Amino acid sequence: MPSVTITREGFLEDLQGRTFSDVVKDPEQPFDAVLEFFNDDSKQRRMEESEIHHDRPPLAGVVRELESLPIIDRSLAKTHNPKSKRLRQAVGVVVRIIMQARGWQKTGRKGSLGVRAGKILSESNHNTGGLAFWFIRAERYVRAEGMPFRSVRERYQEFEPAMSQPSHSEG
Repeated sequence: MPSVTITREGFLEDLQGRTFSDVVKDPEQPFDAVLEFFNDDSKQRRMEESEIHHDRPPLAGVVRELESLPIIDRSLAKTHNPKSKRLRQAVGVVVRIIMQARGWQKTGRKGSLGVRAGKILSESNHNTGGLAFWFIRAERYVRAEGMPFRSVRERYQEFEPAMSQPSHSEG
């Protein structure tokens, strides 16, 4: 699948994206760095592989690398929490735009990325465990044409009834 490229203009043309015009237009927010990061084919492929092979949200496939970018980390670490939250939400919109353009649909479910630290208003909101330091959860997606592998839950639901059937042995 070809790489998806999102521009500021394209983001603002998206119905949900335009609700984050404050993030796009704020010179203190590293929105251009977010777009540059996600406009990379290898990262988009890893996002798909996160769903297909690891049964995790697409963001789980790239979140550590995203958070390791100094400009992103500094912005998310600022104690002005509403701005940090808006940036994290805008990242979710970028992920959705990419995934939908690559043939995926939202499931309406979220997957965990981290375990949030106790909330102290004077400090940054970060995680104490999990995969990500700044992101708590992210949207899950499914391929429009169906997934290539069944989930563990689906396999279990097939396996369990078969195991509870009494075996009929001839004697």
